[in-house]
Amino acid sequence: MCGIVGYLGKQQAAPILLDGLAKLEYRGYDSAGVCVFSDGFCVRKTEGRLRNLSTQIDGGAALQGNLGIGHTRWATHGAPSDINSHPHVATNGKISIVHNGIIENYLALKEFLMKNGKTFVSDTDTEVAANLLEYLYEQEGDLLRAAQAATKQLEGSYAMGILCIDRPNAMLAIKKDSPLIFGFGEGENFIASDVPAILKYTRKVVYLNDGDMVDFTADSAVFYNSLGEKVSKTPEMITWELSAAEKGGYPHFMLKEIHEQPKALCRTIHPRIKDGKVCLGDLTITEDYLRNIHRIYIVACGSAYYVGCHGKYILEKICRIPVEPVLASEFRYCEPVLGEDTLVIIISQSGETADTLAALRQANSLGARTLGIVNVVGSAIAKAANDVVYTWAGPEIAVATTKAYSTQLSVMYLLAMYMGELLGTLSREEYDAMLDAMQKLPEQIEQIITDENLAKISAIADDCRDNHDVFFIGRNLDSPTCMEGSLKLKEIAYVHSEAYAAGELKHGPISLIEKDTLVIAVACVAELFDKTMSNVKEVKARGANVLGLTTEDMEEEIRKTVDRYILVPKTHPLLQPSLNIIPLQALSYYVALARGCDVDNPRNLAKSVTVE
Repeated sequence: MCGIVGYLGKQQAAPILLDGLAKLEYRGYDSAGVCVFSDGFCVRKTEGRLRNLSTQIDGGAALQGNLGIGHTRWATHGAPSDINSHPHVATNGKISIVHNGIIENYLALKEFLMKNGKTFVSDTDTEVAANLLEYLYEQEGDLLRAAQAATKQLEGSYAMGILCIDRPNAMLAIKKDSPLIFGFGEGENFIASDVPAILKYTRKVVYLNDGDMVDFTADSAVFYNSLGEKVSKTPEMITWELSAAEKGGYPHFMLKEIHEQPKALCRTIHPRIKDGKVCLGDLTITEDYLRNIHRIYIVACGSAYYVGCHGKYILEKICRIPVEPVLASEFRYCEPVLGEDTLVIIISQSGETADTLAALRQANSLGARTLGIVNVVGSAIAKAANDVVYTWAGPEIAVATTKAYSTQLSVMYLLAMYMGELLGTLSREEYDAMLDAMQKLPEQIEQIITDENLAKISAIADDCRDNHDVFFIGRNLDSPTCMEGSLKLKEIAYVHSEAYAAGELKHGPISLIEKDTLVIAVACVAELFDKTMSNVKEVKARGANVLGLTTEDMEEEIRKTVDRYILVPKTHPLLQPSLNIIPLQALSYYVALARGCDVDNPRNLAKSVTVE
């Protein structure tokens, strides 16, 4: 959430800022703005979509200047409005900033600053940060010292791009708990929240660490650590192409990313299988360590949490170690029992999810071993965890995750097999069967997303467009799949949807079933198929309209009970969720289209949740 772009060079800044912000629209926002230095600060900002801002400044041509900062805001403090939009300029006009994060002690700081002559026009915590920087700059006479002093007073999270009226050829950026990268160009330099914003202009980037600052001009950059010491940074080269972050002929990023899942799984799985074995590179988890752990926690938010729920079934089945999936937003507040005998697996696409990162730090502080499963190389979670396994999903732009979810799930399989082999809890026969089945998953997903199959799902979606309440039911591994399928409908189609373990229906939820209520029954666990069909009969007896999802070998059986059905190929039972989720992603996509929703940018949601 929130996007930051900064530019300093020989080109006009405003068009580059708009272009970069457009690449960050996936992060979620409700207003946008830019500040360009040209004989002073020229600020333009507006509520609503980025195109409104672009129209206002004629695609950037209306603002002349080679130095600027831009921002897309996702409202936290103060409603979406022109006034609350970023950038914010301090009272005396000396400082202009953009900010991603939350300043938790902004009220106390605001009261102090007002007593010292500062005035405020917005409801934001960001304007407080701008005025604090200006106040300290007026005291210190040096922006770098002022920023270092400010970091000692600011509580919370922040990534900031900072302009000073007395420094027309320089920019300062600081980072704590919110993502920020620095990009090296030729006679120009950049800051941004994420790589796609600047990939058109440079592939040489540095991922800033917490506490880092960078003070830069068009031709130079000086980095400082949290102690204020100068440090050297080695740029990383971005190897993926800009086209990976563009639609490539698809009408929406989400549909493109659904189609990218076979290739994404190939990137995740195939390099990690060598000579008939799972190889997880630099993973330092040993057999001795595994034999001495008593519990595994899987900590994540949203869709990644549902991967963790699958992980409980998979890891317990294979490794015979108790596993507890926990929502990251609750992990710190439930006082988990942690120590050297606890492994905490942290899952996050961005590697910057605020609640998840906070849970990781707590686990580290209490002596647990931490393992991150992330997509973004060099992200905060990747750096803070004891071990990391990258999903290598490539950039995911749509807010609703598809390929990131699928690759996280495949890492869970790889990890379970790796650990099961070390512990001796997975027989060679079962190991080989899983390995063979895993390598076939990309091809099987290709079979699901053919034009013919997607057309059938689209037709079902048209019939479901007016359902106001949808219930997903399933058992065992089908249950987390239901939770993820339900979340997709809520996220992008704005349909009230809930998921229940099918056996729980009679304990309350069945009272909500009435004539024409849509129930989606996932029945892909073979030994529990009949039990799930019994639950289907219960809801049909109360008037429900049932859409079934099962494996191809069960077509004759499921058609006897449900109204309509979707079939998926059959694979190893523990890997089946990777195939089951694909048609549910597509169904949500087509329901959202039928309802006229903004598929890639659903209301009130952000791709990267970098504040608590």
